[in-house]
Amino acid sequence: MKKFILLFISLFAISFSGKAQEGFEALLFADPEDTNQLTEAYILPAMKGLIYGMNSGWYHTAKVHKSFGFDLSIGLNASIVPSKDEMFKFADLNLTSVTSTTPEAATVAGSEDLTPLVNVATTFQGQPVTASFNMPGGVKESLPLNAMPTPAIQLNLGLPAKFEVSLRLVPKVGNDDVKGELLGLGLKKEITGWFGPLDKLPLHVSLMGAFTNMKVSYAISDEDSGDNIEITDGLVELKLNSYTVQALASLNFPIINVYGGFGYTSGTSTLKMLGTYELDYNNGLVTRTLVDPLDLGFDASGFRTTLGARLSLGFFKIYGDYTLQEYNTLSLGVAFSIR
Repeated sequence: MKKFILLFISLFAISFSGKAQEGFEALLFADPEDTNQLTEAYILPAMKGLIYGMNSGWYHTAKVHKSFGFDLSIGLNASIVPSKDEMFKFADLNLTSVTSTTPEAATVAGSEDLTPLVNVATTFQGQPVTASFNMPGGVKESLPLNAMPTPAIQLNLGLPAKFEVSLRLVPKVGNDDVKGELLGLGLKKEITGWFGPLDKLPLHVSLMGAFTNMKVSYAISDEDSGDNIEITDGLVELKLNSYTVQALASLNFPIINVYGGFGYTSGTSTLKMLGTYELDYNNGLVTRTLVDPLDLGFDASGFRTTLGARLSLGFFKIYGDYTLQEYNTLSLGVAFSIR
């Protein structure tokens, strides 16, 4: 399980590694507002993918466990990035200090080969300064289905009065370069009995709400940068909060279970770049020092519709579903169920 989570946070961290000549932190050469605009345009698909992914995979049936019955599920959510979000246009950002050799650049979800040269012309301490860097490429070739992956390791426990509580918990794991931790809580209430004779059918109906908090940090070192950037205590920190409320229904047969849901999903995230960054302009003649240069916020929300199926082999379950939303999400997993 620990290796599974490390794989996920490592995939996220790929987006900040030295994909280009100088790496992600080279965006700091632009004016502060331009740096914010470039960073937001580049990383937005990852932020949206994480929010939509963390709100997925919470259920594989609308039926709740009997009191103190439980299941443990291990799965993966893959939020598919639309092709329109694989690139962004420089002209759409209204940049003042940046020009590029091409009109477009890859986002984190784009091609690793689309790394155009960017030229910066600005002023620092009253004198004109210039610099050049390559945009960081994307990680499309490293991600299956061009989808942002999120883990779904979850314990579901039945409670009295047709309630069921869900827990996703990953204590802080990782190493000196990349770390991550996750906490998710969900609550499901079966309401089939509210509809009278429906409780005599294999149909089950429930209401569900869930919340997820995730933190990921990735160290940036001089090895990821060019000769014109010196980094001290470089660190990228991501914090995410996501929420979902859904109405669920399922047809539960002895072997096959068909389920679905409709609801709303929302989330916010922040991205901080911490540490000290010394940037050399004019071929090293001018040095500008930045401390904790980035603090950006992102959000995503919208309605969602899910349809899936589960195969039951005794206490062992295999499930998969597909969610229609801004970033359509495929969820696959297995579960070990008692009661």
